[in-house]
Amino acid sequence: MTDVKEKEAPQPSRQPSLGQLFLQNLWAANTVTVTVLAIVLALVIGAILIIVSDPDVLATYGYITSRPSDAFNSSWSVVSEAYANLFKGSIVNPEAVSAWISGDGDWQPVFAPISETLTYTAPLVFTGLAVALAFRGGLFNIGAQGQATVGVILTALAGFLLPLPPVIHLIVALLAGAVGGAIWGFVPGFLKARTGAHEVINTIMLNYVALYLLGWIIVQGGVHNPDRTDAISKPVDSSAQLPRLLGDDLRVHAGILLAVVATWAVAWLLNRSTFGFELRAVGANPDAARTAGISVTATYTMVMVISGALAGLGGANMVIGSTANALTPAVVAQIGFDGILVALLGRVKPWGVALAALLFGALRAGGNTMQSFSGISLELVTVLQALIVIFIAAPALVKAIFRLRAARAARLSTSMAKGW
Repeated sequence: MTDVKEKEAPQPSRQPSLGQLFLQNLWAANTVTVTVLAIVLALVIGAILIIVSDPDVLATYGYITSRPSDAFNSSWSVVSEAYANLFKGSIVNPEAVSAWISGDGDWQPVFAPISETLTYTAPLVFTGLAVALAFRGGLFNIGAQGQATVGVILTALAGFLLPLPPVIHLIVALLAGAVGGAIWGFVPGFLKARTGAHEVINTIMLNYVALYLLGWIIVQGGVHNPDRTDAISKPVDSSAQLPRLLGDDLRVHAGILLAVVATWAVAWLLNRSTFGFELRAVGANPDAARTAGISVTATYTMVMVISGALAGLGGANMVIGSTANALTPAVVAQIGFDGILVALLGRVKPWGVALAALLFGALRAGGNTMQSFSGISLELVTVLQALIVIFIAAPALVKAIFRLRAARAARLSTSMAKGW
């Protein structure tokens, strides 16, 4: 009887192993899977655009029924060459590695691609964090471009007008950029808090004000370079420049280290500090936060001030890093508007923003090489960035195309809505 009872005893249920859990969630609509597949979709559409933009390849499709191999081979050739150059310009060039190992080349060409990627990444981290932080507080900061512009103005002015010793000069220039961006962020934050004026309208208008302010300041006496006839300021003193990390031959500078520190600081602010809790509460439900005793007006103002300071630091990287050393009308490029895409791709989370900025920096660095060696327009990189964000923002579309399991699709869509 004892043996029978032992045989009838229920067996303990087996828990799935870590590998089984990984495989179960691999093809589900989770954040990582959707992000990777969104990038794949964007690259596929980019490949189609490369094919249709090449007249020689299109000519082979005129007789595809008789000789289909010509069309397929030429399409593969042009697409593979373009994406190979994209990789070589952003990550590593295998030819440079082989030359270094064999002793026929130096080490600089090996690290040149990643150096370019990190150079483009640094300012995008700051503007992406600026937009993401405002999102988490319930504000849509379209003004990162203007805040970065004012930041670059004050940074450059401090860089060539103030005669200071090297380390102090650099710190003052960075602080000037942060203060400039903070002032430009304070205005829409204060108006939102006190009058209810919509931050989207205010920040867009301030973008134009900052743009024309930059153009006006460049041509003023004491600012304009007397040795030049075009619109360009005096160069920033070397004592205010961010030091380069890999020598003078490579452009990567200490701004990327500051970007990592800023990412950690924003993550700590959001998840560990009292103000971060209040910020998230206001972003989730301002009425409930007000009932709980949180000052919504003060939170709105402070969020935009911090957001503006981050964007101002992004602008500072453009003039005291290695991108430029003087004010020009296009010195800020589009880092403020690209910061919006970076924040969306990073799902308004600090470390996600940093990774998204790294991806965009790689696309920009690789796009330069792709344009030089493959003849593909750099605008294709902008198209790829836009497509990635579109697919990230529409997880249901990615799920339908790849037939992903719907187990976690709802969680993914809600995570995108946080902070809006």
